[in-house]
Amino acid sequence: MDKLYENAETGCCPRFDPKPWEDKEMKWEGKLFVKDRVISIFSIPLNFGQVIVKNMERIKSAGALAPQNLMLSDENSLFGSDVYIHVGKEVPGAKMERISGTFLTKVFEGPYQNMGNWVKEMQGFVKTKGRKMKKMYFFYTTCPSCAKHYGKNYTVILAEV
Repeated sequence: MDKLYENAETGCCPRFDPKPWEDKEMKWEGKLFVKDRVISIFSIPLNFGQVIVKNMERIKSAGALAPQNLMLSDENSLFGSDVYIHVGKEVPGAKMERISGTFLTKVFEGPYQNMGNWVKEMQGFVKTKGRKMKKMYFFYTTCPSCAKHYGKNYTVILAEV
């Protein structure tokens, strides 16, 4: 079993600790990700699981798991989103992307139907810091099955400023 998941009681997603992500400012320089596209209809993903499984198989085969579970979603269209899976090294056959920038983070907990409120709250949070948002990424910390098991459904919003 991979180191990242060996301590996960579900054998899937590790338990998420929100403390390192709550109300933080992070600076990334060339953070490496596998990038792929998920098809959606009105922001409801249709093939998210398939895209993630395919890419996780590639990542594991390449021995490229990052030490920390981090998967970002750029909800850039009603009909699709870009997903970014943090990796420790280049993955053959995958589209690679490096992300750099300064990000303000905030942790939210609850059902995804609250997303509209969370986005507004994040926009307000960025303003209270005297910053201007360039882009927003969503870090869905666990899959739905693991969220149910752990009893918490955390989402971290990262605002590039």
